[in-house]
Amino acid sequence: MKKVLIPVTNHATLGETDQVNGTFAPELTHVVALLDEAGVEYEIASIAGGQAPLYGTDMEGDAVNDRVLGNEGFQNRINNTLPVAQVNAADYDAIFYPGGFGLLSDLAENEGFAKIAASHYEAGGVIAAVCHGPAALLPITLSSGEKLLAGKAVTGFTREEEVDYNTINDIPFLLEESLARSARRYSKGQPWGELVIEDGRLITGQNPASAHGVGKALLVHLQG
Repeated sequence: MKKVLIPVTNHATLGETDQVNGTFAPELTHVVALLDEAGVEYEIASIAGGQAPLYGTDMEGDAVNDRVLGNEGFQNRINNTLPVAQVNAADYDAIFYPGGFGLLSDLAENEGFAKIAASHYEAGGVIAAVCHGPAALLPITLSSGEKLLAGKAVTGFTREEEVDYNTINDIPFLLEESLARSARRYSKGQPWGELVIEDGRLITGQNPASAHGVGKALLVHLQG
């Protein structure tokens, strides 16, 4: 059975503020729902392990989010995440990074997950990320010494969306700028519209509206 590793943040606030944060639930739950429907296993991991912080758990009218959050198996995984030290890259067929501002403060520079992801990718694995999730791609260095992003076309949360969301002054760094400087090509669409970019075995989505599309693209690779 196919299995996906989902690394999530341990950082529970927006940057250095006291604003509640972590992983943005709908970007995780909408992909988990697709995995569940397709019979694909998943495991949630984090740098420290244990309970991982979520926000966006009360999205009005989001039945998918509500359904997954109410699932006992999901709750067990998000409250008991596997610590990075216990993750074996060979156990997984894909890695998916959901967004949320929290990961800008940890996964964006974590060498543990970066090494796992590099090993996974070089063994033929698929990597997907949505919204702020592509920040976790920044530290991934291949065995050639080249950054994974150096040869890839990607998207991710935009400056306009940070302004609209009123987070532009509180984020640790501007993801759009970091991706534009690191990737072969960074692209963006209209704020809050769906945009999914596939470049070989790397799939990225711009924002929350792109989570479903990223999940669908991920499944195509897994079921290919």
